[in-house]
Amino acid sequence: MDWINLNSIEQFDELLENQKVFAVFKHSTRCPVSSTAKNRVEKEWTHSFPIYYLDLLNHRAISNYIAEKTGVQHQSPQLIVLENKKVIYDASHSFIFVNDIQTSS
Repeated sequence: MDWINLNSIEQFDELLENQKVFAVFKHSTRCPVSSTAKNRVEKEWTHSFPIYYLDLLNHRAISNYIAEKTGVQHQSPQLIVLENKKVIYDASHSFIFVNDIQTSS
């Protein structure tokens, strides 16, 4: 799977405007639960839409912005999928199940 780094609020806003479906995985490199979730996502990911990696230790402000824009409270680890600017999936910790993600496309 190919992670795409999410490094700015502007990049997230551009995704909202221009990308029909995308996912954001919020990861804390200091957290073993987050590492386990990341490994599981990497093994199970079969979706064709892009998935963005957000390093929370370096970009917490972006995570806070995403929470503000989407209404999804910040968690770590967390997987959020947006389709047509709306959250269609969000899960955190050991409740992240890639197979539960359903898009209309």
